[in-house]
Amino acid sequence: MLATHLRLLALASWASLEASSLRAETIELEGGQRLQAPVLKETDDEVFLDLGFTVVGIPKRHIRSRAADEASKAGAEAPAAAPETAEAVYFLRAGERGPIKRHAEAYGDAVVRITTPGGLGSGFVIHAKEGYVVTNQHVIDREQKITVTFFIKRGTELEKVSKEKVRIVALNATLDIALLRVEDLGDLKLPQVYLAPSDTDLKVGDPVFAIGNPLGLERSVSEGIVSKTDRELDGLLYIQTTAAINPGNSGGPLFNERGEVVGITNMKALFGEGLGFAIPVAALKHFLRHREAFAYDKDNPNAGFRYLPPPGKKK
Repeated sequence: MLATHLRLLALASWASLEASSLRAETIELEGGQRLQAPVLKETDDEVFLDLGFTVVGIPKRHIRSRAADEASKAGAEAPAAAPETAEAVYFLRAGERGPIKRHAEAYGDAVVRITTPGGLGSGFVIHAKEGYVVTNQHVIDREQKITVTFFIKRGTELEKVSKEKVRIVALNATLDIALLRVEDLGDLKLPQVYLAPSDTDLKVGDPVFAIGNPLGLERSVSEGIVSKTDRELDGLLYIQTTAAINPGNSGGPLFNERGEVVGITNMKALFGEGLGFAIPVAALKHFLRHREAFAYDKDNPNAGFRYLPPPGKKK
């Protein structure tokens, strides 16, 4: 008890010196109570608030919701949702643990359907303003005509908005990742996902969920757990999950319980149940940071075209 008291006093003393740099939040507890104070420190399981005269630690499992105060949004908290670099095409933001329903509602509109003459798959918006979308390379392999369909909330209904002016920005067949850019967004306002800031936080047993278009069934959500974080297949590492992954899910996001993207769903084991796989977010970040090295060249005759077999000899 004494050790805990001394620890809180030390935190309070430190907080008084650093208060100007702390972000203020309004935290609502499970019972409906609300606390409004600067966040002194945050761990995986607990949030410490500076109440001025003391410091209180709140277990995250008892927090219903959190919101940044307006004054804080313009201050220290603002960079959290900014791009990693000025040239980045994706955003990082630490999310909050919460029910899948809440995260699916928040980020479901950022999941899109990718359609080509050869089939369909899923994708997700990583930069709404610039129209950047991530999917699997095999979804658009050897295709030039690509349609991206967005599902935009209009009141209580979803409106399908299809865009056909889609440019292939970069491809990596080894990692099975593709970066697309929708160039005719007009005044369409899109939501976007946020990639997990940490590449190592995911643990075996963690809850995850996928959103995609399996078998053409739009905006399907499936949940499961992480079975293994580093399953080796053909020389590459994948996240193994029990979340249902089916044809059409390919290229969709795999989220953790914070609503952060931790992987790209890309395959399931044939004749196996509860065996889905996703490309880790670390590989996606590497691809996006070095996208110039994987830039798609439309003038290369060996990329982006589907060749028909030559006609047979006449008898």
